[in-house]
Amino acid sequence: METKLERLKKRFEEKQKQYNLPDFQTLNEVFEIEKISQHDTEMVLREARKHIVDKAISYLRFLELILNPANAPLFIFGLTKNLEASDKKLIEEVYKKLCEIEFDAIELDNSYSEKKEAEFIIKKAKEWKEISAEISRILVCLRRSWKASSNKKEKGYFG
Repeated sequence: METKLERLKKRFEEKQKQYNLPDFQTLNEVFEIEKISQHDTEMVLREARKHIVDKAISYLRFLELILNPANAPLFIFGLTKNLEASDKKLIEEVYKKLCEIEFDAIELDNSYSEKKEAEFIIKKAKEWKEISAEISRILVCLRRSWKASSNKKEKGYFG
């Protein structure tokens, strides 16, 4: 008996051949698209796109807290306190790229086209490699800032 995941992979393979999409395994490793199999859908590409967008939005919200920590948890203040101007610039650049993903997704939600869904997946999967590398650089900056903030606290006196 065929599992839901196997059915999804077959449907996706058909669309992959039709639109020259990245392979299922690659998209699944990065965007966890296998979760689509939890419910039946005729719009496999739309659902795959939504998983790409979900990941982008979660990173976008985190970067928003870094860029505008007004109501952020104290943890965020420790991260942002010692960031250098170049770090903030990198965060802003990645933030803008993630905003573009959200804008593009809203446009697709507003006006469905399977072909445009496929184009989105192809384009964003390629872009994600660069975004992912930049996120890794941001994390290095944030860890450095966090460590500097923690070191300052250890030297202080709370008595």
